[in-house]
Amino acid sequence: MKAKRYLVAGAATALALGLTACGGSTGSTGSGSSASGAASDDSNCADAAVFCIGLVTDTGKVDDKSFNQASHEGAKAAAAADGGFYKYVETQDAKDYAANMAQFTNKKYDVVVTVGFLMTDATAEAAAGSPDTKFIGVDQFFDPATVTAKNLTGIQYPEDQAGYGAGYLAGLMTKTNKIGQVLGLEIPPVQKFAKGYEAGAKAANPAVQVTTVYHPAGDNAFNDPTWGAAEAKKQLDQGADFIFGAGGNTGNGALQEVAKATGAGDTVFCIGVDTDQWDTVPAAQKCLITSATKELSKSVTDTIAVANKGDFEGLTTMGSAGLAPFHDFDSKIPADVKTKVEKVVSDLKSGALETGVTL
Repeated sequence: MKAKRYLVAGAATALALGLTACGGSTGSTGSGSSASGAASDDSNCADAAVFCIGLVTDTGKVDDKSFNQASHEGAKAAAAADGGFYKYVETQDAKDYAANMAQFTNKKYDVVVTVGFLMTDATAEAAAGSPDTKFIGVDQFFDPATVTAKNLTGIQYPEDQAGYGAGYLAGLMTKTNKIGQVLGLEIPPVQKFAKGYEAGAKAANPAVQVTTVYHPAGDNAFNDPTWGAAEAKKQLDQGADFIFGAGGNTGNGALQEVAKATGAGDTVFCIGVDTDQWDTVPAAQKCLITSATKELSKSVTDTIAVANKGDFEGLTTMGSAGLAPFHDFDSKIPADVKTKVEKVVSDLKSGALETGVTL
C-alpha cells in the first residue's frame, strides 16, 4: 500500500476550468489541483509515496449530470480521502478506449477507473497487460471462466430494483394508464432498468401500458438529448403521463422535454436515473418526481479505497440501488402511495421481494 499524499481535483476546479486537450491524446483530460506539499503532476506516479488515480469515461462528457459525472465525483472523493493525484480522460470514440487507459498505465498510475458496460473487454485487456495497476470497471462484469487478472474488479448494481421502484410509483399514480421510458443503448444495465420499470409498474397496476424506446445508435447513444426530447414528446402525445429517462444526456433530453410540457408537475411527470437528478438537472425539476438511483459515487470511492489498501475481494463488487427523495413532490404524493413504494424498495433491498427480471 502506498503512503498517502494529497492532490485532489476539486469540483470547482475540475468543472470550472473545463477540459484541456492533451497533445497527441485521443480524448480530453481534466486537470487536478494540489494540496500543500503534494506532487503537482503525475510525473512521479511510479513513486511508492504517490497514489495516482485515473478515470476514463465512456463516450460522453465527465459533466454529463449522470453516469460519468457520478463516477468522476466518486474518484475525486477517493483522492481526497486516501490521498492522491487524480486525473480523467474523456473518450471521444470507442476505438480509443485502450489508448486512453494507456495514458495512465504508461505513467504507472495505481488505479484506473473505467466507466460503462461498453468498456468491459478493453478494461479486461488493459488489466491483463498492466498487472501493477488496479482496474475498476463501473457497470462491468468479468466472467471468472475467461478473466484471470487479479488486479481487476467490476462494480455492478441491481438496476432492476431501482427501475422496479420507479415503475411501481408510476403505476400507482398514473391517471392515463400509459407510461413510457426513453433509454440509451440497449445494453444489460439499461435493459435491467427498463425491465424493472415495466415489472414494477405492472405489479402496481396490471392495466398500465408501458412504451419503451432504446436509442438506435452506438457511440452517440448516451449523448443525444435532441433524440431523447423528440421521443419523450412522442410518448407525451400518445398519452403517457410518466416518462423515465435513462441514458446520460439522452435521458436528460427526455426529462427536460417533459418539464416543458403542459401540466408538468401536475398531470405529467418525469423520473431521472443513476443519481438524484434533482441536483444535477435543475431544468427538469418542474416534473422530476424522483430518480432511480445507483450509489455510483460511493461505490467508486469505496472500491478505490480497497485498491489502496490491498487486493480486491473478487472480480465483482456489488453496489446498491434505490429511489431518490421526492423533494417538492413529497406533499403531492398520497401517503398510502408513499408507504407502498417505501415498502417495495425496502423489500427489494432485503431480498423479501424479487423483480423477476432476467436477461
